Amino acid sequence: MPATPTPSPALRRVVLGALVGTALEWYDFFIYGTAAALVFNRLFFTEADPATGTIVAFATFGVGFVVRPFGGVLFGHLGDRIGRRSTLIITTVIMGVSTGLIGLLPTYPAIGVLAPVLLTLLRVCQGLGAGAEFGGAATLLAEHAPPGRRGYYASYAQTGVQIGLVLGTSAFLLVQLLPEEDFLAWGWRVPFLVSFALIGVALYVRLRVDESPVFQEMARSKEIVRLPIRDALARHPRNFLVGVGAHICDTAVVYTLATFSVAYATGRLGLSSRTALLGVILFGLTVIVLQPVYGHLSDRVGRRPLNLFSVVFVAVFAFPYFLLVDTGVTWLVWLAMMLMGAFGFAPQVAVQPVFYAELFGARVRYTGFAASRELGAALAGFSPLIGAALAARMGGAPWLVAAFLAGTAVISFAAFYASRESKETDIWT
Repeated sequence: MPATPTPSPALRRVVLGALVGTALEWYDFFIYGTAAALVFNRLFFTEADPATGTIVAFATFGVGFVVRPFGGVLFGHLGDRIGRRSTLIITTVIMGVSTGLIGLLPTYPAIGVLAPVLLTLLRVCQGLGAGAEFGGAATLLAEHAPPGRRGYYASYAQTGVQIGLVLGTSAFLLVQLLPEEDFLAWGWRVPFLVSFALIGVALYVRLRVDESPVFQEMARSKEIVRLPIRDALARHPRNFLVGVGAHICDTAVVYTLATFSVAYATGRLGLSSRTALLGVILFGLTVIVLQPVYGHLSDRVGRRPLNLFSVVFVAVFAFPYFLLVDTGVTWLVWLAMMLMGAFGFAPQVAVQPVFYAELFGARVRYTGFAASRELGAALAGFSPLIGAALAARMGGAPWLVAAFLAGTAVISFAAFYASRESKETDIWT
C-alpha cells in the first residue's frame, strides 16, 4: 500500500463524482417506477382494465432488473479491464439517453402495441446501465478512501441513490400540479426529458475524477485478469452467493415503498398521489441524512452487526408498516415510511457499498460486486408486481405483501449471517 493516503482534494472530487453521478443515474431509474405506478397503465396499456394495466406496467418495471445482472457482468468486465472511471462514463451516457428517449415515445393510442414494446426496450437499456452504475461508483469510492474510513466515504454512493429517488419523486410531484389533462398529454414526459440535460452535468463531474489508485497499481503491475467473472466465481464462490442474498431484502423494501405503496395508497386507500409521493420523499430524505452516520458507525462496530440489525427490523416491522399505512391517516402513512427508512433500509444500504467492495479481491472487484449484487436485485426487482398480485389475491388487502417483505428479510439475514466481518480487509489485495 502506498505510504501516503489519497490527497484530500482528489478524494473530495471522487465523493462528489459518486454523489452526483449516482444521483442523476438513479433519478433515471426511479422515475420509471413512479410513472409505472401513476401513468403508464393509462397511456401504454390501455387495452387492460386499470388493475391489470398496473400489474403489466410493473412487469415492464421489473424487466429492468432482469437485465441488470447482464449489465453488471458486461460493464464489470470493462471496469476490471479498462478502469472504473472510464466504465462509469459509458454507463452515464447509456442511462441518460435511454431515459430521455422514454420522454419522446408515442403512446398506445398513437402507435398501438409498438408503444409498450419500445417502452420495454428502453427499460432494458436502463437496466443494463444501472447494472454497473452503483458497483462502479462504490468501488471507486472504496478504493480511494483512507484506511479506517472506507465505510463512511463509500456510503456516499448510496446517498446519491437516495438523492436520485427524492429528485425523481419530486419531479413527478411537480408535474402533477398541472391539470390532469395536461399531465397525461405532456406533463409526465418532462421528468424523462430532463435526463438529456442531466447527462452533461454527470459527465462534467465524472470526467474530473481520478482513476482508482488500486486499478492504477494493477495496470502498472500487469495484474489485470482476462475474464473477471470467471475468476470472481472461482476465487470467491461463497462471497458471490452472499452478495446475491444480501441485496434481496433492501431491493424489496425500497421498491415496495417507492412504487407499490404509491399505487396502493392512491388506488386502494384513496389518498392523493401528492400525499403518497411526499411519503416517498420523506422516506428518501430520512435515508439520506442517516447514510454517513451508519457508514461511520460501520467503521467502528463493523459491517455485519448493522446488516443483521437492519434485516431483523424489516422482518419485525413489515406487518406494523402496513397497519399504519392502512389507517389512511396521512401522518401515520408518512411515519411508517420514515421508520422503515430509518431502521429497516438505511443501515443496510449505507453499509452496502463497502460491504460489497470488501467481498472481492481487487482484480475482480467491479465484476464480482456488480454481478452478485444485481443478480440479487433481479430476484427481488419484481417486488411491485408481486405486491400488486398478492394484494389482488387478498381482495386488495396488503398482508401477503407484508409476509413477502418478511420473507425477503429472512433470505438476506441468512446471507449476512454467513458473511464474515470485513472492516479490516486490505482493499489493495
